[in-house]
Amino acid sequence: MHKLLCTTFLATLCIALPASAMTPEEAKMITTAAQRGNDGSQVLLAVMYLNGDGGYAKDDKRAAYWFEQAAQQGNGYAQKMLGDLYAQGRGVPQNLKLAADWREKAAKRGNIQAQLLLGKMYLKGEGVEKNEIKAEEWLNRAAIAGDSEAQFLMGKLYHSRSNSAHDQEVAGNWLAKSAAQGYEDAIRLLHFMENIGYEAEENFFQRKPHIRKLAEDGDAEAQYQLAIRYESGAGGVKPDHEKSLYWFKQAANNGHVMAMKSLAHIYRQGLDGVSADPKQADYWETKAAGK
Repeated sequence: MHKLLCTTFLATLCIALPASAMTPEEAKMITTAAQRGNDGSQVLLAVMYLNGDGGYAKDDKRAAYWFEQAAQQGNGYAQKMLGDLYAQGRGVPQNLKLAADWREKAAKRGNIQAQLLLGKMYLKGEGVEKNEIKAEEWLNRAAIAGDSEAQFLMGKLYHSRSNSAHDQEVAGNWLAKSAAQGYEDAIRLLHFMENIGYEAEENFFQRKPHIRKLAEDGDAEAQYQLAIRYESGAGGVKPDHEKSLYWFKQAANNGHVMAMKSLAHIYRQGLDGVSADPKQADYWETKAAGK
């Protein structure tokens, strides 16, 4: 029971504490737990050394050591981070093969960022032999999980593969999913495809006359897509933050979760011509979480 409570508390610290907010007392407790073999504590200790927190000076070598202790126990986050350190040559000698090995371990445990990074390594032939099939396998996993960059790369793969109607349709649909999350490269490529005569799946990214009519009639997805266009200037629409905010709110009030998350981000960061408003950000985050 004591171990469970300790693990839960450490997990809470990992989520809740911002950088440079660890007290020396908390750092001491985490260090003791890490030395006793708790993988969550080992990850926290590694992060403290990586960032210089809790009274500990930055030390990439010690960070790598503790990430590896946790990684050896099967901690997916530690495996991903250790792969990143090997890719960067940070705290360990740069070794892209080891980076790929650790990222694959993390990817197999469901770490979405590791899946994305491993897919990109197979695309470029970095640390592994170039292999488009394996690249697609890992990118597809991350894309299905909702990673916008993976969705964009899947779209690019299918777009460049052939001019067949099937491949171009799949490409457009992946790009539309990525564009719906605001991924700029996807918006640009999808816009290019539209300009040469290809229309993406209607539910995700529609031409302006269709989408405006649906938005005005109360379709939440269309309202969200119209908001994205006004925010980014995609699809030939002149950027207009006032209209973008209006349509985000219409979509959010109609239950669109991504619109709620977009509003939370906008108010949290003070984007799109509005002042930062933590209360509004909290409100929309709570609404999104309740869906």
